[in-house]
Amino acid sequence: MKATLRGLRRKHGTAQRQAKPLMRDDLLLVLDSLGETLRDHRDRALLLLGFAGGFRRSELVALERADIETARQGLIVTIRRSKTDQEAAGRRIGIPHGRTRHCPVTAVEAWLAASGIDTGSLFRPITRHGHVATNPLTGDAVSVLLRERLAAAGIDPEGYSGNSLRAGFATSAAQAGVSTLKIRAQTGHASDAMLARYVREGELFTGNAVGALL
Repeated sequence: MKATLRGLRRKHGTAQRQAKPLMRDDLLLVLDSLGETLRDHRDRALLLLGFAGGFRRSELVALERADIETARQGLIVTIRRSKTDQEAAGRRIGIPHGRTRHCPVTAVEAWLAASGIDTGSLFRPITRHGHVATNPLTGDAVSVLLRERLAAAGIDPEGYSGNSLRAGFATSAAQAGVSTLKIRAQTGHASDAMLARYVREGELFTGNAVGALL
């Protein structure tokens, strides 16, 4: 059995299949392409909150209005259950006011005002007639939404999924020199080892030896 597994690893490789990270600059390009329709308000809030919170797509679609609390510094988001919290102990995450015009707090507040949502699921489908449904978006719908918005902004959507927001936050934060402790506090990764692949990706060009030669 061990020999068979080694053979499969040699044949197919051991690299993990993971979502392509949506980096900060590409996220801003996508946001710049959005308008002011109800769907635009929803997608802007979803993209910014998903990125700023480092959320999994399953965490995003599970959010309810009651999980969003307003504070002077921004928003406090309660994640009631996640992949690494099967006992539903929950955790609270701070989303501060943004320093640019693409502020996650402002985006969420604008979506709530436009949609009239005061209870139930935070992110929901919108019918072709412009009505907000009562059921939550699915994880697959988040992936489709993201790829559609990337394509509309002129970015090849191949390789992106609903978890690209989480991957993009972690990778962009590592690239900006944010400590792994602070990144994990946002994303909920259990250890630095779980976060390591994003840190490696973010530091590919930091102090790269080629920069001193060419």
